[in-house]
Amino acid sequence: MAMFGAQVIRIEDRLTEGGWDIFRGNGPWIDDRRGVSLGGAFNNHNVEKLGVTLDMRKPDAKGVLEELISVSDVVTENFSAGVLDRWGFSYEEMRAIKPDIIYVSNSGFGHEGPYGNFKTWGPIVQAVSGLTFQSGLPDMPSAGWGFSFMDHTGAYLMAIAILMAVFHRNQSGVGQWVDMSCSDGAATLNGPAMLDYTVNNRALRRPGQPNSNRSDFPRMAPHGIYECAGDDQWVAIAVRDESEWLTLCEIMAMTNAEKQYPTLSSRMGHQDAIDAEITQWTRSRTPTEVMNAVQSKGVPSAAVQHPEDRMEHDPNTEAWGLFPTVKHQLIGEVRVDGMPMKFSETPAKIQNGAPILGQHNRQIFSEVLGIDKDTLEAFLEQGVI
Repeated sequence: MAMFGAQVIRIEDRLTEGGWDIFRGNGPWIDDRRGVSLGGAFNNHNVEKLGVTLDMRKPDAKGVLEELISVSDVVTENFSAGVLDRWGFSYEEMRAIKPDIIYVSNSGFGHEGPYGNFKTWGPIVQAVSGLTFQSGLPDMPSAGWGFSFMDHTGAYLMAIAILMAVFHRNQSGVGQWVDMSCSDGAATLNGPAMLDYTVNNRALRRPGQPNSNRSDFPRMAPHGIYECAGDDQWVAIAVRDESEWLTLCEIMAMTNAEKQYPTLSSRMGHQDAIDAEITQWTRSRTPTEVMNAVQSKGVPSAAVQHPEDRMEHDPNTEAWGLFPTVKHQLIGEVRVDGMPMKFSETPAKIQNGAPILGQHNRQIFSEVLGIDKDTLEAFLEQGVI
């Protein structure tokens, strides 16, 4: 939203040790420097935002937050359920400050139900929602993703919720509270597995299942990721029908396989044997060689790209401008995630890195709220900001 022109003000704890966003102190790092405003992950996630600090333990900070709410369209937060209520900023209390305010809270389990008081973290959300259970290879424990996937997916759902609430407010003049549950958002991503259970009364994890490299919905075989020549090099191949199977057999000179498995049903029952034969062929070739050979005959295939491949060597990435360079006040010039969509009339602006701690205090508190210089100096001296 900040990239597309919204004025997004990020309010943080003013503490310089232990109270800041965890991403502020995490890499990756651009050089040997470390510090509260040098974390690469924080910069990547907060470009084009404005940053202010408030110590909500100080009474005067509450008054400043009230003023910020009074001039804002939307208040969003990602605390555990009930934190803002305890601070004296429940939805009803915000409405008293600004009647048409939109308040979007995105907690692990929302404010309703028996899990409402639980606190959580990205990998926990993935586990309790059932997503972790589905990932992995046959006859092995659930693997999970090793990454807080739902932190990001929950944020996408949150952005959609904000836009819908703003649209409703613009049409009706009425604000609202959007209560989100990140774990329930994750549960909605279980569609095929839940449908399989509902219709067929079977769990996804059963003997021989799941295989995260194969497609059950729709059924395809062969369909997987195959080892290639080199260190940790792989290629994806997907065969959708008999015609593509015959074509792949021709490319690989697999005459026996063509005769043994002429139908989808026969291939589905012998995927391990087919994958082993394909791997024998791919192991002596690079991912690009396999991809070009298979793609040229109309069969879907793609090299499994490493981050450096995608960022430095992929011509479409460069043409799209997916990883633009921004300027950060301390880090300097650094590349960040860009926008995977382009608007012809309202293009994204991606120039400024994330704010250092309290970078825009004077700009927001003075120019937006009209707080005079002497009061700001007193706030600074008292540790309010």
